[in-house]
Amino acid sequence: MKPTVSRTFTTTAAPEAVFDYLADFTNAEEWDPGTVSCERTYGGGEVGTIYRNVSSFMGRETQIAYSTVELERPTRIHFTGHNEQFDGHDVLGIRAHGQGSEVTYTAEFSFSGVARLAVPLVKAYLPRLANKTVDQLKTCLDRLPSAP
Repeated sequence: MKPTVSRTFTTTAAPEAVFDYLADFTNAEEWDPGTVSCERTYGGGEVGTIYRNVSSFMGRETQIAYSTVELERPTRIHFTGHNEQFDGHDVLGIRAHGQGSEVTYTAEFSFSGVARLAVPLVKAYLPRLANKTVDQLKTCLDRLPSAP
């Protein structure tokens, strides 16, 4: 079973502003508490763009190559992440909500090799990490322009 976490929250930011901010995965340095650094290594932000992300997870740093696999402005963003022992999917759904947006963030992880031994710990840790991520993400998004 793959560890998965999903959270839905609202922000004062307009859907287009949320989409533009989240579609640039280098912004994960601001909103993802696990991201140490993130740089674009290929592409200009469109589908097929590749990012090198250094993440800290449960006290260990690892490098993950993330790719933009789906962009449906302004409603859906899908990134995949991969290294030798990790595959992940980050899907962000965005919809208008009042004067702002509702964002649903879903992350799914799978592990291979010796990293599979960590799955029970990852499952236990994910809810706390997800809450922290949403708090940080909401703070960043609430600084963006709201709907007119």
